[in-house]
Amino acid sequence: MKAYFQLLRPHQWLKNLMLLFPPFLGGTLLGGHYSSGQLLWPLVAFCLGSSATYIVNDICDVEQDRLHARKKHRPLAAGRIGVRLAVVLAVVFAAGAVAGAWWVSARFLVFLLLYLGVSLVYSLWLKDMPLVELFCVVSGFLLRLLAGGEAYGVAISDWLFLSVFLLALFLVSGKRLSELRHEGGEAPERIRSVLACYPQGFLEGCMLLSGSAVLVTYTMYVISHQSTIWVIPLSCFGLLAFWRRVLSGRGGDPTRALLMDPCLFIAGVGWVVVVGWSVYG
Repeated sequence: MKAYFQLLRPHQWLKNLMLLFPPFLGGTLLGGHYSSGQLLWPLVAFCLGSSATYIVNDICDVEQDRLHARKKHRPLAAGRIGVRLAVVLAVVFAAGAVAGAWWVSARFLVFLLLYLGVSLVYSLWLKDMPLVELFCVVSGFLLRLLAGGEAYGVAISDWLFLSVFLLALFLVSGKRLSELRHEGGEAPERIRSVLACYPQGFLEGCMLLSGSAVLVTYTMYVISHQSTIWVIPLSCFGLLAFWRRVLSGRGGDPTRALLMDPCLFIAGVGWVVVVGWSVYG
């Protein structure tokens, strides 16, 4: 059971909370605007779909994972679960995700299918294409945001769209930089083959560019929605804490960082509290 649990990567479901950003920021998440089914089914659909994509990715990377100091312990790489059974599980979870998304709405289903399609193409072909692979991962965050707006009937403003795009690029670049500097060593292709294609300083520049830009776009979003400006220093603290974590070699996986790093966890909870008070208080 532990092997199946690891294969599904439930800690990565944390990314699907992006679906709740539109109603949370729009002031409709609380107050009985949605039934429990309306609130939970979009999350369930994307959790099932994301687990299916992680299984497919592990199937495609099984040989490479066996060369990785940490990833070799994954269920498929370690041989605790067979590839054929993993394929069946991926199909079952994808079918469950599609059924759940159809129950929400036809347009929500389109966003889920786009997410599954991009993830599949990424795992099969695009993960070895520098820069393209970064934007494929970033698109997963954007599709979650747009799907959340559709599921909960909230319009996505341009400033919010840009803020999520730049934040996702910052986080993904940080993860790649962490892999390159602190896991790849002299043979980055043994960790992730595309890492060898990024010139020195490129990923650092991506983090600097996107991190600076997201503060500008999010500030414009806050001002345009007349929210509390105190959330900006808190957001800046969170960005710098993640950057420091990456450069100090403590890992760049966003979900693990949020759950394991006290500074990031406090910044995340503080952001929810401050924004929640501003919107609902």
